[in-house]
Amino acid sequence: MRTSKWAILAYVAITLFGIIAALPNVLSVETQQRYAAYLPVKPVTLGLDLKGGSHLVLEVDAAGLRQARLNTLLDDIRGVLRTERVPVSSARIAGDAIVVTIADAAARDRVLPKINALAAPASPLGFGTAASDIDITSADAAITVRLTQAGLDERMTAAVDQSLEIIRRRVDQVGVAEPLIQRVGSDRILVQLPGLQDPTRLRQLLGSTAQMSFHMVDQTVDPNGVAPRGVDILVGANDPAKYAVETRVAISGERLADAKAGFNQQTNEPIVSFSFDAQGARQFAEITRDNVGKPFAIVLDGKVLTAPVIREPILGGQGQISGNFTAQEATVLSALLRSGALPAPLTIIEERSVGPNLGSDSIRMGIYTGLAGFILVVTLMVVLYGSWGMIANIGLLLHTILTIGVLGMLGSTLTLPGIAGIILGIGMAVDANILINARIREETAAGAGAMKALDIGFNKAYATIIDSNVTTLSGTVLLFAFGSGPVRGFAVTMMLGIVISMFTSITVVRLMMREMVVRRKMKKLDIPSLFGKVRHLPAFSFMRGRYIAIATSAFLSISSIILFFTPGLNYGIDFVGGIQVETTSQTKLDLPKLRENLEGLNLGEVALQEFGQGTSVLIRVQRQPGGEQEQTVALNAIKGAVASTIPDASFERTEVVGPTISAELARSGFLAVSLAMIAILIYIWWRFEWHFAVGAIAVLLLDITKTIGFFALTGIDFNLTAIAAVLTMIGYSVNDKVVVYDRMRENMRKYKSMPFSELIDMSINQVLARCIFTSMATALSLVPMAIWGGDAVKSFAWPMIFGVIVATTSSIYIGGPILLFLSRWWKDRETARGAGAPGAPGEPVKG
Repeated sequence: MRTSKWAILAYVAITLFGIIAALPNVLSVETQQRYAAYLPVKPVTLGLDLKGGSHLVLEVDAAGLRQARLNTLLDDIRGVLRTERVPVSSARIAGDAIVVTIADAAARDRVLPKINALAAPASPLGFGTAASDIDITSADAAITVRLTQAGLDERMTAAVDQSLEIIRRRVDQVGVAEPLIQRVGSDRILVQLPGLQDPTRLRQLLGSTAQMSFHMVDQTVDPNGVAPRGVDILVGANDPAKYAVETRVAISGERLADAKAGFNQQTNEPIVSFSFDAQGARQFAEITRDNVGKPFAIVLDGKVLTAPVIREPILGGQGQISGNFTAQEATVLSALLRSGALPAPLTIIEERSVGPNLGSDSIRMGIYTGLAGFILVVTLMVVLYGSWGMIANIGLLLHTILTIGVLGMLGSTLTLPGIAGIILGIGMAVDANILINARIREETAAGAGAMKALDIGFNKAYATIIDSNVTTLSGTVLLFAFGSGPVRGFAVTMMLGIVISMFTSITVVRLMMREMVVRRKMKKLDIPSLFGKVRHLPAFSFMRGRYIAIATSAFLSISSIILFFTPGLNYGIDFVGGIQVETTSQTKLDLPKLRENLEGLNLGEVALQEFGQGTSVLIRVQRQPGGEQEQTVALNAIKGAVASTIPDASFERTEVVGPTISAELARSGFLAVSLAMIAILIYIWWRFEWHFAVGAIAVLLLDITKTIGFFALTGIDFNLTAIAAVLTMIGYSVNDKVVVYDRMRENMRKYKSMPFSELIDMSINQVLARCIFTSMATALSLVPMAIWGGDAVKSFAWPMIFGVIVATTSSIYIGGPILLFLSRWWKDRETARGAGAPGAPGEPVKG
């Protein structure tokens, strides 16, 4: 089958453009600036773990939070007074308390119980009791309501937790990928954003409370005079004008359902379109119907964004905000409105740049070990396939270059989970090349000529590659759609890797192999190894030992589940938080030596993040089991190790930091993986048969449990890096199972009368060499990282090597027996159903 010249021209154009797109990543900054006009894309943005970025510490305004609670409480008390027909002016805020003055004793006796009912339990004090969030005292004609410390502490905790999620949503909605957001102490939030971000934009995004409300404008009041009760004089957010707006909120911003940035079709000015929920839409319709011809103010954080005149009733529950916006300001405003209002103002108290949180020393070693792993894979391909292996290696190199180029074109942020996706993409590209060469060898052994063996080998491998890649892709799309943070970063690079491996393996490699056959005028296409002719592996009867294999797998998986609960996973800082210490020296810090000394303390995960000119470092150590005493012991050990490594070190501050993975992120990740597995199940069911799909998911679950058990048994830190390893293992395992099942399906069509157990044995033996070679290539790419990469990446490398071994052995020993069991169970069920049908042989017909 010849390839048209136009197709070849298209392949060459795609390849050249991909190489040019990847080129900025290897050029110096000066060279990039010099040739910026000729380069199609910018370099790939490295994530916070690889490059560092902006570091901000925000503090929740305790005074603002207290005042907001007093205002809410005052409104509630006035509501009680209205119900009891007592003048609302009897209640007022006096300092940090609310004083209700009622001269009538009977009225006071009616009101007091209802004010007491406004109290809510605060944090428990022990022995099952709980404190109240307000303290109510009565003396003479006055009832005094004060906020208790327990109530304020609980409200502060809730405000920080809520602010964490709102900040996360705001940052995600404006396209900043994979930030680090965690609690620091009792009232502060640490936000680290990858790359060089605009500080002004970040302050606006993170510091704005985004409390939006809608008010009627009182046209009878002069905005330049003194406002009467019930009217506030507010300034414009984008103009110097003043507005007299009613204090009473017509519609709360909580009724907003959505907000989007766009452009006015008539004026082409940036606007923000918004829509209300059902109740807000009804309120909006009533207000616009009753106030036609009157101005209506949209207020954000005490400033009037716009005050348009209501021209006609608006019944659809939708509107728009216009003003002197830039497109960027409209985008930020829409993100603020979508993510919701902060419960209290946030003040940025610290801002600076920081280095990568993996540590520059770990990244440097990671690059070296990654290159060493790639060289090992290249060497293996040459050993297995000789000169033909070099063609496969060119395809692998091109695959990596194109992946980086496309990431740059998409403006993606590359983090460690993203690199995990690239590694898996390379593994799948290696697998595709191994499949192709194995198929060509089979066709050559069957007597086919060079060109026929090449075409048939590629066509047969193509069907398997499509099935395995589309199966993985269907799950990866759902990981991207429903996941967040590291899960999405992994999914993006995985999707790119799958698509690009299809291009490089099936088109580029095929063209190069075909060109070699034509130029050498080959009659027979032999693919020998570097050491000569390839020996065939002996045939094994895997089904004969299926009971032992299943029992062993079940025992390991059950043991892994037990280990998951006892002693459990060693959750890292990302999950449990820990201790943060900032230290400074007069000289440049020796990070490798400091990391070695801290890891020698056996305190679990250690993260070093340098900033400044390399003379300051932020040390994070995961929370220790136990109470405050254990944390104090760990802190003293950290200080001792730092002092012994850096004699002139000074400790700037010590803080307790919360986890970076919130409950919401964990839920979205679990949902994404679950939906991905359902997608894989449906696709395999559709392409194969139901028992193939159920078998693949069953074996995949066994692989996952064993990998989790490996984490529990070894005590390796379970953090974001570990999540990347588990996701990579899932992708590899699915790909491996589909390749084995695809050969079984092919043989079922060819040998229809062969007993199923023999057919499974034959199929596994046919793909055994491919399974071994692919797992060897993937494991070799990780071995240098596992041995020399250091603790920062070992929670990825070692579990991945274990996962590759588990996935390969389960494809060979477990997948077949489960498939055989399901097939026989279904056949017996159908036979029993047929025997029980009316008129079936041996079953009398009941009349």
